Amino acid sequence: MNIQIDDIGKIIQLSIAPVFMLSGVGTHLVVLTNRLARIIDRSRNLEAQLPPEALSQSIELDELYARSHLINRSITLACLCALFICLVIASLFIGDALSLQLGKIIASFFVLGILSLVGSFVYFLREIFVATQTLERDRQRRGGGPVRH
Repeated sequence: MNIQIDDIGKIIQLSIAPVFMLSGVGTHLVVLTNRLARIIDRSRNLEAQLPPEALSQSIELDELYARSHLINRSITLACLCALFICLVIASLFIGDALSLQLGKIIASFFVLGILSLVGSFVYFLREIFVATQTLERDRQRRGGGPVRH
């Protein structure tokens, strides 16, 4: 286990792209957790306003519950993505330090990270669609017509 300064510099250069990706995933997680916090706040406010017998019949609470599940899945997949990217970075250093051929493992971690990120965005998009449909339905219920573009 003889690590040279040049080797460390090379590994750091290789890990720059995954680090940038990790930064983007962190920003994505901030957006997701903010949306989840707003959903939770809205559901708590709604529960406080409704009489106990009306809680089981609240359509809005059901929709908020569904949205929270979608966001939770998105957060889980984004965290998995971050974990896989961290494993990519760690594998780069371990492989070089121990002179191991970890190319296939590193590539697998990276692909799993990308697939997790894609899944996270899919659930995020589904949650946005549910929120938009809810908004449109509420607008029509209040007597507004369809939105014209």
